[in-house]
Amino acid sequence: MPADPALPVDAAQAAQAFVDTVGRIEKDELTFPLPGSGRTAERFAALQGVAEAGLCTARLVEGHVDATAILAELGGSAPSVGELWGVWAAEPPGEGLVATREGQGWVLNGLKQYCSGAHTCTRALVTARVGESRRLFAVEVDAERCRPAEGSWQAVGMAGSDTPNVRFTDVPATAVGAPEAYVRRPGFWHGGIGVAACWYGGAVAASRVLRNAAAGRAEPHTDAHLGAVDVQLHAAAALLEQAAAEIDADPRDEAFCFAASPA
Repeated sequence: MPADPALPVDAAQAAQAFVDTVGRIEKDELTFPLPGSGRTAERFAALQGVAEAGLCTARLVEGHVDATAILAELGGSAPSVGELWGVWAAEPPGEGLVATREGQGWVLNGLKQYCSGAHTCTRALVTARVGESRRLFAVEVDAERCRPAEGSWQAVGMAGSDTPNVRFTDVPATAVGAPEAYVRRPGFWHGGIGVAACWYGGAVAASRVLRNAAAGRAEPHTDAHLGAVDVQLHAAAALLEQAAAEIDADPRDEAFCFAASPA
């Protein structure tokens, strides 16, 4: 599936790289082991590698592999070949999405903010209000019912991630997990650390600019700054390694789960 030709150049490039990366995942050329599988460090390393090549692409790929992990944790069906998933779960103040019952299913209406890959994703996991609670739903991203909204927030540094607000109009949805299950599961925190692995990969790529600038120059101040950057990167790598080990040691640890839950 090619990227939407109507996208700006940077977003189109990130989208095509996203499509290509998911294709590699489907061919088992690139693996993202599930968190807590005993191979969480490999998952974080894979996210880091994608991010080193391009943060906007990593933003989209991370959404797809996070959706895969969420579906596995909450009993949903695994993504099918050719599907491109996003996770649209931001809950800032404002209109938001509302889910209502329709027969045996659900429909979603309202505005969802910060929907990365809005023009490329074919499926998405989205959070919506059901009365006083929040619930996670799986939807097909229908161009007629899920329309990017005018006046969306502009992600200047991450414009290539294609992250507009999306207007939902009578979008059929399937509930995934119980109310509040999305934020109460241990994997909520695992996914957040995966995002950190992406940012780490971006920082590693940025550090190469400084390293290249310092190469062949006898400039002690530049060398000192390069050393400080290396120290911080080493600390971040050690933290990710430790987090992966702790996740694998106790994947169902719920010590922090309720910190994200409403009172």
